[in-house]
Amino acid sequence: MTENEKIRKVSVIVSKGTLDGVYPGLIMANGARMEGIEASLFFTFFGLHAVVKKKMDKLKVATVGNPAMCVPTPMGMSMPTWMGALPGMSAFATSMMKKEMEKLDIPPVSEFVEMIHDAGGSLYACKATVDMFKLKMQDFCPQVDKVLTVGEFYELSAGAEIIFT
Repeated sequence: MTENEKIRKVSVIVSKGTLDGVYPGLIMANGARMEGIEASLFFTFFGLHAVVKKKMDKLKVATVGNPAMCVPTPMGMSMPTWMGALPGMSAFATSMMKKEMEKLDIPPVSEFVEMIHDAGGSLYACKATVDMFKLKMQDFCPQVDKVLTVGEFYELSAGAEIIFT
């Protein structure tokens, strides 16, 4: 890869509000910043939970209808999808995942968001979703730079690689 072919800018769209749906976007944006790549995150639909103060550190793993769910380890035996509906399964899977992430020194969502912002990453909330969920700027963590329309986000993303998680 030549100097001209290097990625210089990424725009990451986070649309899922589960623990396993939010972390890929955070990891991609953080990795970009660590490589000196300009990074912006656009949180839409339930992905917005990652930047809502009262929800961001309470995200859960989705177990209902998740055909990739395995027990007793993340790469263990496949779990029948109906088991995901059992009471306590989401809490159990969330607890297991958080313990494994802690072992790898992966920070909680709020800390990760702060790290990305402090490293120069930009965080945006989707206006249509904000309006639909009747949220206000004070509902968000202080790292959210602005509420944008999709068009405004695309304008800011000109020249970026767009990653949808």
